[in-house]
Amino acid sequence: QVQLVESGGGLVQSGGSLRLSCAASGFPLDDYTVGWFRQAPGKEREAVSCITGSTGSTYNADSVKDRFTISRDNAKNTVYLQMNSLKPEDTAVYYCAADRSDWHQFFLLDENEFAAWGQGTQVTVSS
Repeated sequence: QVQLVESGGGLVQSGGSLRLSCAASGFPLDDYTVGWFRQAPGKEREAVSCITGSTGSTYNADSVKDRFTISRDNAKNTVYLQMNSLKPEDTAVYYCAADRSDWHQFFLLDENEFAAWGQGTQVTVSS
């Protein structure tokens, strides 16, 4: 069974840090593009970051560039999102997703088009 499980969310003060984890089962993450999306109440889903399977290249949204870093541990079949200098506007439910598409297409897929989509983890940044 293909599954993604996110963890690491929580409540943090503005300027703080969190590290999200996305653990995969049933398939090897290094064969897929894996990324993070977020959705705040009343707002549309926003692409945050992704890492490609073949080369490990990373792509980040302008809103998180220089603050968030995505990485992958193949031995643990887990992708991480290190979030530093968090702001209240980063508050959202963060979802992990995986697919064989390239990164351009990856950010455009609907939730039901991904090979795998996680259950989400809440990140709340207080001011």
